[in-house]
Amino acid sequence: MRSTIWLVTNLLFSCPVVLGVTSARAQDAVYVAAYFEVGPASTKSADTLLKQYVSETRKEDGNQRAELLEEIGRPNRFVILETWKDQHALEVHQKATHTTQFRDKMKEVQDSPSDERINSGLDVASGVGASARKAIFVVTHVDVVPPRKDDCVSLLKTMADNTRKDGGNLRYEVQQQQSRPNHFTVAEAWKDRKALDAHQTAMHTREFRQNLAPMEGALYDERVYRLLHDGNRG
Repeated sequence: MRSTIWLVTNLLFSCPVVLGVTSARAQDAVYVAAYFEVGPASTKSADTLLKQYVSETRKEDGNQRAELLEEIGRPNRFVILETWKDQHALEVHQKATHTTQFRDKMKEVQDSPSDERINSGLDVASGVGASARKAIFVVTHVDVVPPRKDDCVSLLKTMADNTRKDGGNLRYEVQQQQSRPNHFTVAEAWKDRKALDAHQTAMHTREFRQNLAPMEGALYDERVYRLLHDGNRG
């Protein structure tokens, strides 16, 4: 009897600890959205630098994703989406030789300084990765006035639930900026342009935009991209 009681007690106290560790590790992930704009004459040079940077970044310990996207219709504007295991992995990356060299070289071709947003995952679900080569990507910066932050969080989470049910949706991530929690990055991937167009005219999308409008602190910045490079090691 004593051995049975010991076993049950041990299971009750040990299982939550294991589950807690697993959950904490998932929550530790850090997301980065870095925007770059270069002169039209420097697009080819920037393309080479950006692809090399992404390839080197994917080799680093703790990196879980690095995707280079080019804005459709504006090939001199790019965004890199990164996911890191935790804050420490990101900090090591930021000090890496290839990172500092990349930043120095990019300064020579950029029209304006890069804009890097370091985020936490607010509502991130597993989805199709960058291997979907024909996918259409959308990256949106959502900025609301600070008193409406919690309202926006609720609105974005509802939008995430609804959008993931849309036909052709491959990914829908809501990220929250660490330094300014009233700023958000929404990263989407769609099977094709037709699927994206259908989503943009869906009733839940229209209602989301209408409800968001009174909260906004800046214009709704939505940009559409294609994948240039994902740095896969295989």
